[in-house]
Amino acid sequence: MRAVIRNLAAVACVGALLTACSSGTDTPDAAESTGAAAAPDAAEKVTLTVATFNEFGYEDLIDEYMELNPNVTVEHRKAATSNEARDNMNTRLAAGSGLADIEAIEIDWLTELMQYPDRFVDLNSPEVEGRWLDWKTAAVTTPDGKLIGYGTDIGPEAICYRSDLFEAAGLPTDREEVATLLEGDWDTYFSVGKDFVANSDVAWYDSAAATFQGMVNQVENPFENSDGTPIPLGDNAEMKSLYETVAGASSTDGLSAGLEQWSEDWTNAFQNDGFATMLCPGWMLGVIEGNSEGVEGWDIANVFPGGGGNWGGSYLTVPEQGPNHDEAIKLAAWLTAPEQQIKAFESKGTFPSQVDALADPALLGATNAFFNDAPTGEILADRANAVAVQPYKGPNYFALAQLVTDALNRVDVTDTDDIAGSWDKALDAYDALGLS
Repeated sequence: MRAVIRNLAAVACVGALLTACSSGTDTPDAAESTGAAAAPDAAEKVTLTVATFNEFGYEDLIDEYMELNPNVTVEHRKAATSNEARDNMNTRLAAGSGLADIEAIEIDWLTELMQYPDRFVDLNSPEVEGRWLDWKTAAVTTPDGKLIGYGTDIGPEAICYRSDLFEAAGLPTDREEVATLLEGDWDTYFSVGKDFVANSDVAWYDSAAATFQGMVNQVENPFENSDGTPIPLGDNAEMKSLYETVAGASSTDGLSAGLEQWSEDWTNAFQNDGFATMLCPGWMLGVIEGNSEGVEGWDIANVFPGGGGNWGGSYLTVPEQGPNHDEAIKLAAWLTAPEQQIKAFESKGTFPSQVDALADPALLGATNAFFNDAPTGEILADRANAVAVQPYKGPNYFALAQLVTDALNRVDVTDTDDIAGSWDKALDAYDALGLS
């Protein structure tokens, strides 16, 4: 828990430092006020850095861009996790240097950065107006109309499953039959899981915290009121109920593999039949395939507990501290164009947020050979249409969600606390934040 509080203190420190960096007395010249840098001559060699995390599907696209633009060299920095990228962003924003020309940010910590829009270049342009779903763009638009990010993916969720493990446990394997089996609420998902583990030595799902994440994304105000004020954790009956439900299913009922997503043990579990199902936003398809090389049996069902949910989604930003604003904007715009996002989807399953891409026959007709030739484009489009709730995620969302995630991990991963005791520690950690 001390680590959590250190992280929160670091965020507060970033806020103080960023505020100190901003001057209310200096008057910027015209170039500075637009956030633009002088465009280099066409023959001038330019090196751009792009920082992402997990799997954006950009490897081949970056090579393609350099072929199309021989004067541009693009260096790709890829963090292992979103948390690692967030820590780097906060540290280097505070320092005033060291960020890439283009920095990817994840929706769960976007609101932290929206407090400091002056640290990012305004990306408004007639060329990209109307490119994205309205709600995707609204999240990165300031009250005065500044656009600080270009949308990459969204995360409509389905259920990925191991058909071979289902067969061994006596469950149906056909994806339509699996969708029918799992249709319903979270109680249905956990009930089928109990049937599975009763007939298998394999866990039903990978992680309590990951499962909780899927449940939270169906709640309108999970941790904060719509005005940004935090909901005291001790008064948050809905979050406590979700915590107790998934913690009980994971530890008492034995449905979880007890893994922390993105850990080495979690990665290795794909190779040793570690679990039978997992919540599966589009961007997870590439992760599963990458970790499951040589493993057969993965499939995807057009179903999600509770109807629909969106997990994640990211943006590309251009930090003000970078020296190549114009060239960075060009690259960011190109990477997030519908044509490139279709290619990223085909490469890593990252589901596009661009209006034209969502109607593209290449998307709707896409299949994935690794997932038993599943019609992943159609399935994820259906799952996107099933999303009915966009949770409010204010400036404290990431920190508050981490408190409950840590509580679940103490029960599910490290097995150091029981369900009630770990919740009490989360309440203590909340009180220590001094938010209410």
